[in-house]
Amino acid sequence: MTPSCLTAVMLWPAKRWGTAVVVAIATFFVIGIPTAVISNPVFGRAIGVTAWSMPVLIATSVLSGMLFATYVRMDSVVTDESPAKVGSMGGFLAYLAVGCPVCNKIALVALGSTGAIQYFAPVQPYLGAAGVLLLMYALRKRLVNEAQCSLPKPKKIKEQPQLDEVNR
Repeated sequence: MTPSCLTAVMLWPAKRWGTAVVVAIATFFVIGIPTAVISNPVFGRAIGVTAWSMPVLIATSVLSGMLFATYVRMDSVVTDESPAKVGSMGGFLAYLAVGCPVCNKIALVALGSTGAIQYFAPVQPYLGAAGVLLLMYALRKRLVNEAQCSLPKPKKIKEQPQLDEVNR
């Protein structure tokens, strides 16, 4: 039977699950508060929150938490560290997607307020989808590698006496 992503997740210890939950909650607030998807007195939006912003924020939070948890070392598993860049890009795209188009300074400087509304706002749902897909890809890659290519933890090797010491 070939191991799957679900198999790898089911074998997670409590430490990984705890990390996933904490990071998911932190991601929800770190992205949601400054983009004003979560109402707060510090940050505001010139344009209202779209209907798809909250689902993208929730999916990004859950996937980010699970992806981050895969980097918590388990004693019996050694895995590839390369999907971190893909996951980071996914989180960044989701951040751009749920933010207010005229509050994004890069879009505002590059396109002006009218251009940000006219050109950047219609692209935001696609940025959100791309961000979630990148996070899903990175998580899947980490879990499949973990399930299929797990290596035993290296054993400590006793220090051998030097050849010069043996010959004396």
